[in-house]
This record gives sequence, C-alpha cells and structure tokens, in this order.
Amino acid sequence: MPLTLSRTGIALAFSCAFGVVKAEGTLTLYNWESYTSAQMIEKFEKEHNVAVELVEYESSDTALAKVRDQSVAADVAVVAGNYLPLWIAEDLVLAAHPSQLDNFRNLTAQWVDPPFDPGRKFSVPWAWGVVGVAIHTDVYKGDIDTWSVVIDPPKELQGTINIGADMNEVIYAAVRYHGGKMCDADPQLLRQVRNTLVKARPAWASMEYGSVQKMATGHFKASIDWNGAALRQRMINPTIRFGLPREGTQIFSDNVVILKRSTNVANARLFMNFIMEPRNAALNSAFHGYASAVAGAEQFMPASMRDAPELNIPAEVLRKAQFTFACPANVQEQYAAIWTELSQ
Repeated sequence: MPLTLSRTGIALAFSCAFGVVKAEGTLTLYNWESYTSAQMIEKFEKEHNVAVELVEYESSDTALAKVRDQSVAADVAVVAGNYLPLWIAEDLVLAAHPSQLDNFRNLTAQWVDPPFDPGRKFSVPWAWGVVGVAIHTDVYKGDIDTWSVVIDPPKELQGTINIGADMNEVIYAAVRYHGGKMCDADPQLLRQVRNTLVKARPAWASMEYGSVQKMATGHFKASIDWNGAALRQRMINPTIRFGLPREGTQIFSDNVVILKRSTNVANARLFMNFIMEPRNAALNSAFHGYASAVAGAEQFMPASMRDAPELNIPAEVLRKAQFTFACPANVQEQYAAIWTELSQ
C-alpha cells in the first residue's frame, strides 16, 4: 500500500527518525538516458519495498519543458547544475532540505554548498565530471587535447564526428577555442564562433545525445563527450582516448531534486538519502562512469575506475576549467540563434 502521509506527517516522520525511515509504495525517477544503475535501483527497491519506475530524457531542455508542461509525472528528477536555478525559479522543485538526512554528512566538502543551490536546500549530487573530446586514436594519431579536432577537424575525422545535442557545450567549445569564457557574448567573438561552427558543420555526422555505443562500435570516430561516457567507450574499445582541450573545458554536476508535484515525497527523500551512502553511490558510479561527490564511494568502485585516466583529471586542467552555470537570457538568445542555424 502506498505511503499516504501528509507533507506535515512526512516532515515529522523524518524528524523523528533523523532522516531515515522504512517505506513502501512507488517512486518515479526522471533521468538522463543510460545514466541509472539498474543494480542500484534494485537494491533500493529491496531495502525499502518501493517499486521504482524510470523515465528517461535526452536533453536538459526536453526535461525542463516536459516537467514545466506536466507531460511527465515524476517524483524525483536528475537536473544539470546550470539548469537547476531555472527549475527553482519556476517553482518546479520542492525545498527538501536534504542536509537533514543522515547521509548528507557523507558529501565531500566541495559539493556541500554549490553556487547553483546555495546551502543545498533543494538537491543532492548524482555525479560530476568534465567535458572533452573522445577520439578513435587508431584513425587519428594527432593531438587530441584541443577543441579543434571536432570544430576545425582534420581530414581523417571529417564525416565521422558526433558533436552532441547540448547547445551550451558546443557553443562553449567554440567560445573557448577563440579565447572566450563561459557566457561570453562579445560581438566579434560570437562572429568567430558562428563562422567556425558553420564551417565545421559539414564535417559532422550527427548532433545527438548518447554516443557510447556508436562511439565504441566505430560508427562515430570522434565526439564532444563527457569523461564518464568516454571511460565506458574505452572499456569496450581500447583505441578510444579522452582529450582535455588545453583551451579550457567545463566541469558539470547533475543533481537529484524532488519535484513540487511529487505524490511520493517520503519515498523521494528516502531515495535522496540512499544515494548518499558510499556503497550505493559506488554502484551508481560503476554504471555511469562518473566521479561521485560522496566521500568513501571510491573504495567500493572497480579498480578500473579508480585508475581510469578519464576520471583522474590533472590539477592544471581543473584550475583552468569553469563550472557550468546558466547564462543570462540575452546571451542564451544569441547562442540559440547560432544553434538554430547549425541544426537546420
């Protein structure tokens, strides 16, 4: 039987139990495609007698639009850090105060108070990583630590590149390639960005999300990608390497929130608490391939992850990288105009 406590009752239940209770019923998770460990979900279901339904999406814009127009009914969602302030501003998420949960103490210091959710009033971390380029080094043997391999590509890679489906990541790659920074909208810079991307467009095979299998099997030979996805590709095809562009890259974070329209808030809080336990966080990371913000999770990860070059990012790269954040509306409009031209 589903748990039917009122929100007041829920708050009291969690207060009395210091954030952890047993429950039963259902939970719907809205997450990126191929980003959820089935083993972790199965463990949660068995421990808490909660049946989990997984609904997946392929872009941050799609996820926001479907939650905004209520075409997706879910309890918890995984939201990119740079989009989370917009979800909060539009009153789509519940102020769940996850710091009250027992396992919140397991978060590493740098993720306790992120700029996109000050004080962690709304979210807990799912994963974090960096954006770079994945390359088949049996096809291209040149320098891979540069955005030029996908936005000013060499002959060997032309016609084999998946540029990805995230507007901000593609625009950002070209902005950094031309010496700019996150959300830069200098007119001369944007002319250079637009011209570079329009010139490169014929060399791209695709602009799609979720390239792990197509990269691993050689359908694509290069892609703008995330380090965890590149790790999964290399585990299937050892010729694939992950390049960290010297021009500068970005650090991203995805985060779990409870939707304002959730009908299973108690189970959603249980899920938040569950994924902050090191063993459970490790199960998730072992599937999706990204680093965890939960201290101690690494000791339960496979050795192949602990030693993976994709996850051991050099300090100088991180110092030069920028955290993703939401650009002002006028900047987004200019980026969207370029993206629309590329998408036609």
